[in-house]
Amino acid sequence: MISDPETFSLLHDSIARFVRERLIPAENRVAEEDAVPAELVGEMRALGLFGLSVPRQYGGLELTLEETLLLVATLCQASPAFRSLIATNVGVGSQTLLMGGTEVQKQRYLPSIASGEMIVSFCLTEPEAGSDAASLRTRAVRDGDAYVLNGAKRFITNAPQAGLFTVMARTDPARKGADGISAFLVEAGTPGLSLGAPMKKMGQQGAHICDVMFDDCRVPKENLLGEREGAGFKTAMQVLDKGRLHVAAVSIGIAERALQEGLRYAAQRKQFGRPIGEFQLVQAMLADSRADIYAARCMTLDAARRRDLGEEITLEASCCKLFASEMCGRVVDRVVQIHGGAGYVAGHAAERLYRDARILRIYEGTSEVQRLIIARELARRHPG
Repeated sequence: MISDPETFSLLHDSIARFVRERLIPAENRVAEEDAVPAELVGEMRALGLFGLSVPRQYGGLELTLEETLLLVATLCQASPAFRSLIATNVGVGSQTLLMGGTEVQKQRYLPSIASGEMIVSFCLTEPEAGSDAASLRTRAVRDGDAYVLNGAKRFITNAPQAGLFTVMARTDPARKGADGISAFLVEAGTPGLSLGAPMKKMGQQGAHICDVMFDDCRVPKENLLGEREGAGFKTAMQVLDKGRLHVAAVSIGIAERALQEGLRYAAQRKQFGRPIGEFQLVQAMLADSRADIYAARCMTLDAARRRDLGEEITLEASCCKLFASEMCGRVVDRVVQIHGGAGYVAGHAAERLYRDARILRIYEGTSEVQRLIIARELARRHPG
């Protein structure tokens, strides 16, 4: 849903220009230094990118989901490291707080999240709890006016930069499923909270992940999300529908960029005396890629509009995440093939995009998990 087409068009044009003129020229630097330059982070803050989905009363832009996804897809035509930096602020970090936090908690943290002054990380995955997130082992035990957290989280996005961690921990060991899990707002620097070394990854250099450990970490009881035990995991799962659509939008943006690279190379590279874009088999790869991207875009925007209208979209969100992430894998693979040997050489955008895209089929629920969710939702909607 586009709330104000004229205003949104101006914002979209500004971000598209920022991507072309500032972000894409910085991609090689980001990959080589494994960091987003501070001056670009400042420009991203000035554009309001950290607060796209945060309500205006807390300093954000309060965009609809459709508007947010359109901007995310545009942003991801540059290296996805830029989007990764804002991802948790725009997505699960702010949205979990919005859906489940008290007004005091929202007033305390959301303005800094929206401005980008504070990066928030979402701590769910553990060494023994990935796809089966409800089996997490991190514990939180009430001790007077605080909770004491013990456990470890793995592959936590933006943890090295985070000023706030939303941590899922089991508060009721007698309840093995989601009902026994609560969420805590843990500020960086809290005694007992420590970080592992940033992990080297296959792709998306400039986007950082690491382990987060809790060793008798005392968290004030006021930092229990919503000041209610047993609600954190359920709140997080409600936010995941939006998160999966975000990944679909990322997939669309990366695929769009890859197709642009493929079209450019096919027009310039010559074999047998003519551009390879004149060969039918190359044309077929380009045509299939455009059809794939168009399908993913239509699916994702349809689901976003439904969510903006208040509809339940668990099935549709999983369909979008599954199709778009798999689609992106197909597109970047074709573009490497179009480049031939050049597509396998470091320094070419096609090679980097191929590596960047591989994670899309894994995080926010693997493709296999999405298929299970889709099947479950089909059975629920069409019993017997």
